[in-house]
Amino acid sequence: MTTKVNCPTCDTTVVWDKSSEFRPFCSKRCQLIDLGQWANEEHKVSGSSVLSSDENGDAEIKIDVEDIEAMLSEQSDDFFKS
Repeated sequence: MTTKVNCPTCDTTVVWDKSSEFRPFCSKRCQLIDLGQWANEEHKVSGSSVLSSDENGDAEIKIDVEDIEAMLSEQSDDFFKS
């Protein structure tokens, strides 16, 4: 059975296989339109922000060490090997 998806940009049906070079997009044009929307922050991934601004407006990264340690402990041993 052939899997088909709709192009996220123009809604054209796209066959999901190796012959569809730009999948899930139907073309390079649609792929670049989507990239531009991400670059303009028109698309966002929901979640908490890791950036905050100080009183000077400079961005600072907020990192919770416990969260990082928890994520690292979930990784397999070969994750840390190069």
